[in-house]
Amino acid sequence: MTLLLRYAARSDVGLVRSANEDSAFAGRRLLAVADGMGGHAAGELASATAIATLAELDSEDLGPEELLTELQQAIEVSAERIAQFIDADPSRAGMGTTLTAVLWRDGRLAIVHVGDSRAYLLREGELQQITTDHTYVQSLVDAGRITPEEARRHPKRNLMLRAIDGSGLPEGDLSLREAQAGDRYLLCSDGLSGVVDDAAIARVLAEVPDRTAAVSALVDLALEGGAPDNVTAVVADVVEADAEEVAREAALASPVVVGAAGEPRNRAALPGLQFPEDSSPLGGGPGDLPGGPAVAGGLVSRSRGSSDAQGPPGSIGEAVASGALPLAGGVATATTGEDLHQDEEAAQDLEAASDRPGFVRRHAAWLAAGAILLASLLLGLAGFVWWLSSQWYVGSQAGYVAVYQGVPQSLAGIPLSRVTTQTGLPLALLPYYDQQQVERTIDAGTEAEAARIVADLGAKAAACSADPPPLGCPTASIGTPGSTGTGTPSPGATPTSSPPASPSPAP
Repeated sequence: MTLLLRYAARSDVGLVRSANEDSAFAGRRLLAVADGMGGHAAGELASATAIATLAELDSEDLGPEELLTELQQAIEVSAERIAQFIDADPSRAGMGTTLTAVLWRDGRLAIVHVGDSRAYLLREGELQQITTDHTYVQSLVDAGRITPEEARRHPKRNLMLRAIDGSGLPEGDLSLREAQAGDRYLLCSDGLSGVVDDAAIARVLAEVPDRTAAVSALVDLALEGGAPDNVTAVVADVVEADAEEVAREAALASPVVVGAAGEPRNRAALPGLQFPEDSSPLGGGPGDLPGGPAVAGGLVSRSRGSSDAQGPPGSIGEAVASGALPLAGGVATATTGEDLHQDEEAAQDLEAASDRPGFVRRHAAWLAAGAILLASLLLGLAGFVWWLSSQWYVGSQAGYVAVYQGVPQSLAGIPLSRVTTQTGLPLALLPYYDQQQVERTIDAGTEAEAARIVADLGAKAAACSADPPPLGCPTASIGTPGSTGTGTPSPGATPTSSPPASPSPAP
């Protein structure tokens, strides 16, 4: 008899978020969950990039001794690809992702873990968390300063100490485990583990034998608990099978991709990445995806700040210069001379038709309907512009705290906000938690409220200059799980010697 994996996966946007930044993959040899971060800075693209990169290992013919090496290389390539996207479009600075993945070969599992997505093992009715969160509150738990229950309610529970964000080669926790028939594995984002406690998770995994029903029950529990974040779960069972079953599943089993990595708009925004053919919602293989070879394979040298805007052949910079890669959503297109000629001919035909006798009389109904529709659109646009002008938030701009008017989103590639105040307060001087909040943007409601938030942030930055600084500040000593250093650098950008000039208002 041979051991093999059978799996199911589900992802839900939750009850609060407007978009799903989680991604997951489940296949015969690979399970993975990634939780994107960065909000409008494209967290969904970061998680989809990690999943697309890891998915390449599902079909690789690897020996058990190669598993850990391949996983480490995969997260390094993920970081490099994310860095290329940020280089191509600096507005995506801040995008990053967690990653927890299991690579399976011959009854042995290799695990890689970065961030706060989790892996659990249910064996003989006992649930065990087999990854350790790379978070600030987990470091407090490890130091004995708070209890695990207090960590669930801690105001800084979302402060990450490690992530795959393109700022450097990520440090992942790597481990090997021997599988047993009857084992059940769960990989999930913190949208599940942060809402549903371990006891409830254990009950579902132990009492619901069907994998599809189990992932649905877990996600439903998170939704019943309020689901303030995206919720993603992958459940896989280790089962015994004879040679005939193994051969049949090898021929018929298809991988499953859920969440952001399965959405066509995200795949279209990641030209050059290959997603699993069998689960592609675009209806074709990787060659059918829009764009071109925009991601250089493997780890490639980065030249940040280079005057060469196009970039090396096969790089994302080249894809941007050629128009293959969108900078702010959607798919870039180009207009050729033939297109312009056809447009001119169409305009001439329309002009000639309008001069024919009876044109207005014959098309009066259509013209009236068009006029009404145009008036409605103009009124709606005026109302939308007025509403935008009443929205305010605090965010980051080139490594500094800034006040924005509008909303932190774009419409058809057009930003819906503009910087009104560049404060000159470096993001890197704030406590880690506040850095993360600013990068995700803080809703202010009014301009006066935005000014108050900035003043509070300034006070916190001043407090961090104390000697010794309070815990949570960039210069404070924080022990991270499994490390012997004095902390992890701030996820915020390193400030320049003086704040940059404010950009021109968005159209």
